[in-house]
Amino acid sequence: MTTSSPVIIKAMSDIATRLTVSPPPHWRSGRTVQRMMVHHLLALLPAAIMGVLYFGFDAARVMTLAGMVAVLTEVACQKLMGRDIDVDNFNALYAGVLFAFLLPATASWWVVTMGAAITIVLGRTVFGGFGSNPVCAPLVAWAVCRLSWPSAVDIDLNMAHSLMNYPPDQLKHFGLQTLYQFNYTDLFLGKQLGGLGASQILALLAGGIYLLATGWIRAYIPAAFLAGVAGLSGIFWMIDPGAYADPAFHLLTGSTIFGAFFLATDAASSPVGRLPQILFGLIAGMMVITIRVYGVYPDGVPFAIMVANLLTPLLDRIRPKPFGGR
Repeated sequence: MTTSSPVIIKAMSDIATRLTVSPPPHWRSGRTVQRMMVHHLLALLPAAIMGVLYFGFDAARVMTLAGMVAVLTEVACQKLMGRDIDVDNFNALYAGVLFAFLLPATASWWVVTMGAAITIVLGRTVFGGFGSNPVCAPLVAWAVCRLSWPSAVDIDLNMAHSLMNYPPDQLKHFGLQTLYQFNYTDLFLGKQLGGLGASQILALLAGGIYLLATGWIRAYIPAAFLAGVAGLSGIFWMIDPGAYADPAFHLLTGSTIFGAFFLATDAASSPVGRLPQILFGLIAGMMVITIRVYGVYPDGVPFAIMVANLLTPLLDRIRPKPFGGR
């Protein structure tokens, strides 16, 4: 070895200390999970406020309890698995609030607690934790509660004292002739029964536009989802206007807007590419109407998105042709 070898080795060592050696991706956007969750929580804030204004302290109680239980469950799961505690990025809080938005404002404390815990444990942890869930975690919890304790999460049963009605339930059980009681302007402003946050159409639309404007979600899934709902419901309506509700009714009731902007766009359980996202949104949107027309559940949005989530691995196989490829 020549005498210059130590000098070369020292120079290479100095270069190595100044370089960041890490696995890909090497392009950094500066975005973090914490920032993403903060923006998503801000997008939910208008609907949360409107939910409290319409349904009172009960709505605040459900959201607070669901958020707290989700965070505590996340801490417990990470401790049991020997992982670093990262609840300060607010991902567990956001998941808990999403679940709360699907519940009636007067939901019992025990179903809120069970559902929020299930959101974290069955919705995410069993699949590897945050970012590994194949199905939107709050929807897993809602489905478990809906199938296990249907009366505990039923909108009409829990809100029987209210002067308002749950539009999808009225359509499902009493037919089209009952829809005269609903004014579309009132529906747009959130004057309807439903999930304490999922029924706040205008506020959710404002939150969704905020996420689009700030670049935290892309427009393909929400637009395709709403197009699927409007398109298929429009076909039914044109076939027989006396038997099926018009597209505006389906867009303004249930969890349609909430699902389009906040549930279907879940990054972990939705496709990545543009065409897969469009197909995903269309499938989920049309599935909503299929369930509402032929199924036993009045809303259909949660189950429709869950079914579409299961197709995500297949849709992600659709990739653009390489440049120059045949």
